Amino acid sequence: MEAIASAKYLRGSAQKARLVVDMIRGKDVNQALAILRYSSKRASTLIEKCMRSAIANANEAAEKANVAIDPDDLWVKTAFVDRGPTKNRRRVRPAPQGRAYREQRHFCHVTILLSNDERAEPAAKGKRGAVAAAKPAKLAESKGRKRGGAAAAPRAKRVAPRTEASDKSDAAAKAEGEKRAAKRASKKAAKADE
Repeated sequence: MEAIASAKYLRGSAQKARLVVDMIRGKDVNQALAILRYSSKRASTLIEKCMRSAIANANEAAEKANVAIDPDDLWVKTAFVDRGPTKNRRRVRPAPQGRAYREQRHFCHVTILLSNDERAEPAAKGKRGAVAAAKPAKLAESKGRKRGGAAAAPRAKRVAPRTEASDKSDAAAKAEGEKRAAKRASKKAAKADE
């Protein structure tokens, strides 16, 4: 059995509400309520109200279907936040030197879906299978795309792993440097004798 509740036109931006919703997604109802109760985010109290409404909706739907449901068996199957309107809800904030800054009052819509169905077990992290095979395909696909922003910024060069050939070339370079240093020292000694 599933039950849904949505809270519309909540004060605050959707981006800030998503931080709270991300904490409760996939959790048991009791655990999610505890997280919302003790979270320091302002949106958590409004999301907690929506969560309690979803629990009440689940109980009501169970009564109508003449089915016994235990609220402790419920878990947050889906939770998301949509952006609300800001049009015609703009304000002007006084700014220095007679200017005015535009200030938008953001609103958001929260939707929570609770379920008492069995959860699908996630794939084990230690085993290699389809999940491990999918990663290189994604990586190869993403290398063909152009990237902008910080991703396009130059990166530090990687140091090649040490091999036998690089050790030999390092030894040759070191010997060359010692020869040059000896040559400079002999030139300085010759100048000092003059």
